[in-house]
Amino acid sequence: MPTRQYSAVRRPDGTVLVTWSGLLNGDDGASYEAPPLADRALQVVGVFGSGGTLVLEGTIDGVNWAVLNDPQGNALTVTAAKIEQIMELVVSVRPRVTAGDGDTSLVVSMLLKETR
Repeated sequence: MPTRQYSAVRRPDGTVLVTWSGLLNGDDGASYEAPPLADRALQVVGVFGSGGTLVLEGTIDGVNWAVLNDPQGNALTVTAAKIEQIMELVVSVRPRVTAGDGDTSLVVSMLLKETR
């Protein structure tokens, strides 16, 4: 299971855009640490293939990871392209592709904004 690196760009409006590209079946993304950036949104696009599934995980202690939730309390388990708000404030976040086939190739973007 390769770990894909992210790119992080601070935008002129003060938000940060973090992107993991080329996530294949079994891949995870390198964890991104952003504790002061509490407003977070997730976008997943790409080819899901047969059964393609991505989860967004978070950790507070840097060891134990858990699937994060949207504001309605639904686990961020993504099986089709979508944009969703991330509910929990955690120290680090990572995407992980838990299922798919040889066609699965996803791009995960996370937009973070400091709460004022």
